[in-house]
Amino acid sequence: MAEIPATRPKEGGRNPHSGGMGAPSTAARQETVHPEAMKLMEAVVGRENMRKALQRVVANKGAPGVDAMTVGALVPYLTKNWERIKRELLAGDYRPDAVRTVAIPKPSGKGVRVLGIPTALDRLIQQALNQTLTPVFDPTFSEQSFGFRPKRSAHQAVLKARSHVTAGKRFVVDIDLENFFDRINHDVLMARVARRVGDKRVLCLIRRYLTAGLMIGGVMSARVQGTPQGGPLSPLLSNILLDELDRELERRGHAFVRYADDCNIYVGSKAAGVRVLASITRFLEKRLKLAVNAQKSAVDHPWRRTFLGYSMTMHKVPRLKVSPEAVVRFKAKLKAMVRSGRGHSISRLIEELAPLLRGWIAYFRLAEVKGIFEELDGWLRRKLRCILWRQWKRTYTRAKKLMGRGLSKDGALRSAMNGRGPWWNSGASHMNRALPTSFFANLGLVSLLDRLHQFQCSS
Repeated sequence: MAEIPATRPKEGGRNPHSGGMGAPSTAARQETVHPEAMKLMEAVVGRENMRKALQRVVANKGAPGVDAMTVGALVPYLTKNWERIKRELLAGDYRPDAVRTVAIPKPSGKGVRVLGIPTALDRLIQQALNQTLTPVFDPTFSEQSFGFRPKRSAHQAVLKARSHVTAGKRFVVDIDLENFFDRINHDVLMARVARRVGDKRVLCLIRRYLTAGLMIGGVMSARVQGTPQGGPLSPLLSNILLDELDRELERRGHAFVRYADDCNIYVGSKAAGVRVLASITRFLEKRLKLAVNAQKSAVDHPWRRTFLGYSMTMHKVPRLKVSPEAVVRFKAKLKAMVRSGRGHSISRLIEELAPLLRGWIAYFRLAEVKGIFEELDGWLRRKLRCILWRQWKRTYTRAKKLMGRGLSKDGALRSAMNGRGPWWNSGASHMNRALPTSFFANLGLVSLLDRLHQFQCSS
C-alpha cells in the first residue's frame, strides 16, 4: 500500500496556548487536498492496510451486527468474498449494512446512551478508512485536542487542564454538547472532510456510513443526522468536525483543552467566562449546527467541576483528585459485582474484582489526593467481610469460624450471638480482628492505595 503523506503545516511562531513550539496554529493548518488524496480508496483496500485493520477488529472482538456475523467468522467470509468487496469499493458501489442499536446506561446512571454496532465487515472497512484518513487529518489538528488521537491520552488532557489553572486561570467554561454524536449534521461534516479528501469514492462511502439505517427492535429507520457511537470511524469524524471549534478558540487566544466532545475553556474571571460561554454557544449553533446543553454547561471554579473523571483542589498550585461522581460510579460497579458474587467463594470473587480494580487505579494514577483510595480499600474489605458473615449463616458456624481465626471462645460466642445484621458485624472489631487486611492481601485483593504508590514510585 502506498503511504499517504499528510499535508504538513507551515512553520510558524509559537501559539501562546499551543503547549509547544511548532504547534499548528489556525493560520498554519492548511486545508488543501493533497494530490495523493485523490486516490485514497486504493490505499484503503491495500493489502497491508487491510491486514492491520483485520488484526485490530479481531483484537477488539465486539458483538455481531444486523447480519449476526461474528468476528470469528469474518476471515472465512473474506476468503470467499474479498475480491468482490474490493471491486465494489474501488468502483464506488459498496453499500454498508444497517447499524444495530444497543442502549446502555450512561455512567451518571441517568438515562441511556445508544450505541450503534456495525456489522463485522463494516467495522473492518471503517477501520481501514480510519487508518488511511488519520495521517491526512491528524497532523493538522490542534495541540489542545487529545481525544481519539495517536500518542495522545486523557491523562495528557487532565495535566494540560491543571497547567492552565496553575497559570492563574481560576475559572472554567465547561461546555456540554447535547447528544453530540446523535446531532452531527451530515452536510456540515462532509464539507469539512471534503476540504482534504479529493477521492469521491471515499467521500461517497463515508456519506453512506453516516446515512446507513438504524435497526431498532427489529424495525429499520432512516438516519438524517448523527454518527453512531461504536463504529471505528466515528471518533475521527468527530475530531474533524470539532477541529473548527479548536480553530476558533485558538483564533480568539483562549486557553482550552478538548477531549472528544468534552471541551473546557480556562479564563481569569467569571464575567469573562459568561461572555465566552455565550459567544461559543452561538458559534457552535450557527457554524456547526450543534446544541449546547444549558443545564449541564457552566462557568465555575475548576475544583467544583469534573473533567474526564478528575477534579482538583483549590490551592494556588492545584492537586488532582478523583471526582466525587467518579467515586460514586465506581462503588456502584463494585456493589453490582459483589452482589452477583455472593454465592461464590471469596477467593473467586476477589479474582473477578481484580481487573476492575487494576483498570480503575491505572486510570486514576494521576491523583495526588490519596485519602479516597484508603477509604475505598476499607469499604471494599468491609463488603467482603459482610459476604463471609452471610455465608457463615448459623450462630455455631460463625463462632467456629471466628475461633478458627484467633478469637477466644467467649469472644467468638458473644460476637456470633449479638443479634446485629451482616453490615454492622462486617465493620465490628471482631470481624476486623478475624479478617485483617493481611487476610485479603494473601487472597490477592488489589489494594488501590498500594497500587497508587507503585505507579507514583515508578514514574
